[in-house]
Amino acid sequence: MSEPTQKHFRIVERILTRLKLKQLRLLVAVERHNSILHAARELNLSQPAATKLIKDLETDFGVMLFERTNRGVVPTIYGEALARHGKLIFAQISHAAQELDDLSEGSSGRIVVGTLLAASALLLPRTIARVLAEKPNLSIKIQEGTNEVLMPALRSGELDLVVGRLPTHRHRDELLQERLYEEKVIAVTRVGHPLQERRKVTFADMMEYGWILPPPETTLRRQIDMVFLDHGLSSPINAVESVSFLANRSLLVNSSMIGVLPSHVAEQDIAAGILARVAWDVPIPIGPVGVSYRKGRSLTPAASFFLEQLHQVAATF
Repeated sequence: MSEPTQKHFRIVERILTRLKLKQLRLLVAVERHNSILHAARELNLSQPAATKLIKDLETDFGVMLFERTNRGVVPTIYGEALARHGKLIFAQISHAAQELDDLSEGSSGRIVVGTLLAASALLLPRTIARVLAEKPNLSIKIQEGTNEVLMPALRSGELDLVVGRLPTHRHRDELLQERLYEEKVIAVTRVGHPLQERRKVTFADMMEYGWILPPPETTLRRQIDMVFLDHGLSSPINAVESVSFLANRSLLVNSSMIGVLPSHVAEQDIAAGILARVAWDVPIPIGPVGVSYRKGRSLTPAASFFLEQLHQVAATF
């Protein structure tokens, strides 16, 4: 047996025989608080007892898990790795407990779905309607956010799926991503906006108005910023950054702001005469809307059924 293989088996043996859930809970809490004291209080431990548990872990694994800095107790690369896997372990334990509880109560299960703006208006609501028509006892929790927030939660097991515009390059190492359809980006305003009187709108025509934009960490925002740079401008100062569909809709209806949105997000409001499309071809290429989930871990029956229905709804787009 090679030296790397022997080392791997030694680490596995240490985890199986020495690692306790109490130690793992403490490790995750210290990583979250950047403080042994605050983590100890959360777990009803004394600080000396918590410090000893961490030192025992470091001795068992032969690595330093945390460093003391002026920012508090900061995890090393080893501490970050063990804490990340610890979060996943506790998420899986929680899912197992929930599934057992659901089975004992005759429920159809539970699923937690992260959603980005592109999926929140049509794709996700239509999927949920189909799922609940078949499984009315299924419990569904929706968490809205950006990829920067949702993807780490997906990797740690807090979410089962994330639905929305797929990130261009990040978050792929531990995740599977499936394209559902391609979507274009459009500019919209309220009905009766001065720009609606123009048959052709230029970029310069829109500069006097405020904008509703996705946050800077999103792929779509980076593409929008490039449009402004191509016109010799930085991003607009008069802008609201939001991924909330309801907030964006209300702002558009009650102001003269311009929204840059995936087309399906505004589709129903345009058809209902609440919003109107601006006669400006947004110079952003169509982008993939899809679903992400963790590699190497089977989905729960509830999540698998949700994914199946998601594909069927997306096919109608």
